[in-house]
Amino acid sequence: MGRSALRVSTISVVLAGGGTAGHVEPAMAVADALTELEPQVRITALGTQRGLETRLVPERGYDLQLITPVPLPRKPSKDLLRLPLRVRSAVRETRAVFDDVHVDVVIGFGGYVSVPAYLAARRGPRRPAVPVVIHEANASAGWANKLGARSAKRVLSAVPDPGLGRVEVVGVPVRASITALDRAALRAQARAAFGFADDARVLLVFGGSQGAQSINRAVSGAAEALAAKGISVLHAHGPKNTLELPDLSGAPGVRYVAVPYLDRMDLAYSAADLAICRSGAMTVAEVSAIGLPAVYVPLPIGNGEQRLNALPVVDAGGGLLIDDADLSPQLVADTVVPVLADPDRLQKMTTAAALAGHRDAARRVAEVALEVARQGRSDRKTVR
Repeated sequence: MGRSALRVSTISVVLAGGGTAGHVEPAMAVADALTELEPQVRITALGTQRGLETRLVPERGYDLQLITPVPLPRKPSKDLLRLPLRVRSAVRETRAVFDDVHVDVVIGFGGYVSVPAYLAARRGPRRPAVPVVIHEANASAGWANKLGARSAKRVLSAVPDPGLGRVEVVGVPVRASITALDRAALRAQARAAFGFADDARVLLVFGGSQGAQSINRAVSGAAEALAAKGISVLHAHGPKNTLELPDLSGAPGVRYVAVPYLDRMDLAYSAADLAICRSGAMTVAEVSAIGLPAVYVPLPIGNGEQRLNALPVVDAGGGLLIDDADLSPQLVADTVVPVLADPDRLQKMTTAAALAGHRDAARRVAEVALEVARQGRSDRKTVR
């Protein structure tokens, strides 16, 4: 009896956003916000053996249920012929998860894990529909969320027009350790951790977890020019990449710190005055949420979504754009030096970046999901 009462009173949320960090991290940020708003909430994440969720979800303490992966082949192949069977299997497995956890609402973040969730949530002959809330992080929506948006109760997004019709702009959910970051308060500790002087002008360079070779070459090639202007660099080049750096011993007080990976992005963000980075949805969300001005270099593949991701922040004055094809050591120096040499301009960019960011996105998505879940329960009671 106790378990039955708990099951009835506890809201059950299924998160569908596995595959890449760009899908998993927003889902985990929303999971954290849900537990803060509703401590008794039951959270279940859908995933596959192929995705980062197999590591990231258990690390955050949430339940992970694995289903058959259904990535869409980009070219005609045997995998394309097998797709309908895989979809049916994944939908059947997803419905079993829904039944087991007594799902009240599905939150979909796009990617191939979301498709079975969206299909399983639809009404069937003897099955009521499960309400769906969609979040689109990119400026140009993928096919999974385009499919799900047709029947979703609410569609939330990072930008006003991601190609999903009418949406509610909330930003990209970012983990609380970043949104709560006080860069100014952590600045001295962060700079000491990397060996920078308190009054150093610091450029942060990163290209995602694996690094970005074009950014690596351009910034390391500009090392002497930057050092000559008194600019220090913190450069995460990726675990599989190396940098060729000149001897900077002739520039006292200037450091070029090159590391394969940054475990403490909070310290990296706090130590920096300006960043050079890609413009994936999560990168733009984090950098703008903490008010760090950035030079965005969109990844030159796909449908141009990285450029679109950065445009709202750039248009607001919180960042600059450089095309990957134009990237060079000279352009890096010509772009970075004027910004870091002008405190007033840097401060205006910092303020603009912070205003363009969305620190409360995770909480807003969680609030909408709980609202939809409670409304769904109310509607079911009315029907009975």
